[in-house]
Amino acid sequence: MNRFDYIRPASVPEAVAAAAVPGSTYLAAGTNLLDLMKVGTMRPERVIDITRLPGLDHIEWLADGSVRIGAMVRNSDLAYDARFARTFPAVAEALLSGASAQLRNAATVGGNLMQRTRCAYFHDLASACNRRMAGSGCDARDGENRLHAVLGWSEHCIATHPSDFCVPLVALDAVAEVEGPHGARDIPVDLLHALPGATPERETALAPGELIVALRLPSEAASFSGNARYLKLRERTSYAFAVVSAAAALEIEGGLIRKARIALGGVAAKPWRAREAEAALVDMPASTEAFTKAAELALADALPSGDNAFKIELARRIVVRALNLALEGTPEVMPALPASPFSTTAGATHVA
Repeated sequence: MNRFDYIRPASVPEAVAAAAVPGSTYLAAGTNLLDLMKVGTMRPERVIDITRLPGLDHIEWLADGSVRIGAMVRNSDLAYDARFARTFPAVAEALLSGASAQLRNAATVGGNLMQRTRCAYFHDLASACNRRMAGSGCDARDGENRLHAVLGWSEHCIATHPSDFCVPLVALDAVAEVEGPHGARDIPVDLLHALPGATPERETALAPGELIVALRLPSEAASFSGNARYLKLRERTSYAFAVVSAAAALEIEGGLIRKARIALGGVAAKPWRAREAEAALVDMPASTEAFTKAAELALADALPSGDNAFKIELARRIVVRALNLALEGTPEVMPALPASPFSTTAGATHVA
């Protein structure tokens, strides 16, 4: 780990001013940043500690029915907030399926939005990685890549985004509130993370020095509370990132789908919103047949980036399964294995 300056500002404006200096990075819980610093993947010259900034650790219900979540709210506190879990159950399910209980107790909302890829080549300093060092190449292209992207990848980078939390956020039109050197602005979470294209080192839409101060979920997202699920397939049932995952939410009236939301995780460098698939479900009878067609649309542009063609069919099946689970209704009690396709209900199928 390199030597660095440590700064603890007393306010958001102070933090933004400090981070405007090149070589700076923000520190929240550090569950991702500190690991990257220890192995040398990140070598910041200035670490700006935001853990004691006032006003960033509250959940605030607004008059219009939306909710504003401070960037320093802990993942476990948000997932176990009774009102939040009841109103946005797929988000709570995603939070509880990520990492371990110890990490969820430390990790923050803002930090989760900003976590970086778990691609092994990104973390290995001996490997070429355009995301870590622009122009160095991408060893993942000809390496171990069975868990890499099948949507939105480029010849320069085939990494995937690791977050569970961000997948239902994208599906529900969540917005990140940002403060920066040039003032405040809102960024839809769907636009926060960037696809690699020719500049994979540019991972987010944030400008230098900008800080996520809050996350906002619109009141419209609450209309899906009765039929919303998050489903995650992983190589270990606990403590593993998604091979593929899906968030599905439905608004049903008279047996017909009035609104649908679908997003995928583990398939691209950002959470992947399947808008064409959503549109195809509107005014259709809620059925496995309709869900299967929607899944085909959701993965219509998918291509293997290496030894990972299996992920395309797997993602289709996860979308269908997630939609069927959403149709069954949000469970009153969180499953014993949140987001797992391996149901704890006797007699339930375990086939994705």
